[in-house]
Amino acid sequence: MTDSECASLLTAILDVHSTGVTIVWIEHVVHALLSVAKRLVVMNFGKIIADGGPGDVMASREVKSVYLGEEAHV
Repeated sequence: MTDSECASLLTAILDVHSTGVTIVWIEHVVHALLSVAKRLVVMNFGKIIADGGPGDVMASREVKSVYLGEEAHV
């Protein structure tokens, strides 16, 4: 998608969500997702590895390791 198409999609998603509808959104354009999501559930091979607010989920060591390729230090 172009930047303008992405902006239009985000506006539409926010409009639908404002009516009380829960949206299940699978997205790999993380910046778009983070700009509107209030809760993230991250899965890896069918298992939930993180669930919560976007900041907490993106700070998760396991999420960073699985999706960003960063070494998870324990």
